[in-house]
Amino acid sequence: MVKLTQYRQIIQKLLSEYRDWAAGANQIGIQECVSFDRERDHYFWFHVGWDGKRRDFAVMVYLKIEQGKIWIEEDWTKQGIANELLGAGIPPEDIVLGFQHPSKRPLTEFATV
Repeated sequence: MVKLTQYRQIIQKLLSEYRDWAAGANQIGIQECVSFDRERDHYFWFHVGWDGKRRDFAVMVYLKIEQGKIWIEEDWTKQGIANELLGAGIPPEDIVLGFQHPSKRPLTEFATV
């Protein structure tokens, strides 16, 4: 349970930092957001708004915690959220690259499931 609490805190901190960094770009009409479903362990960083007459909505990072592992389901960061998680002390065996096809996961340093 301690590990789960720690993982939740790390994820929320990282995504909040990304949101704050992206909000500094001052894109008029675009709002940077995070959403944390702590009950079901789903965590999002996304942006929403209008770019002129065009609707702009995108999920930048989507993480979930399942069976004690952090699943990266979406990651549009340049440096890779996996690297940030590793830097925060989360071992590679507790990170799953969910956006990778299951057949490709054994080729990485991370968990397969």
